[in-house]
Amino acid sequence: MQAKEWTVRVHLDEEGDDTRARATLATGKDRVIGTGHAKRNPADPSVPEIGDELAASRALADLAGKLAVITKHDIAESAEFDVRSW
Repeated sequence: MQAKEWTVRVHLDEEGDDTRARATLATGKDRVIGTGHAKRNPADPSVPEIGDELAASRALADLAGKLAVITKHDIAESAEFDVRSW
């Protein structure tokens, strides 16, 4: 079996109390991008890592959902191809 490696890049951007994240996965066939956002409550102490973690986790969850949709589409296309080839 051939080993494969996919790399996800997470870009974080902070502006004031807002943190936005973009997670990008290039599979060779597809490029999938997930986004996430976190907003710090101004009354909370400033711990930037929490916003980073929350925004990144939301971006990764969004990416995972989009990758699942792509997979379902590919499975459906594959099944249609197999049936038509009979």
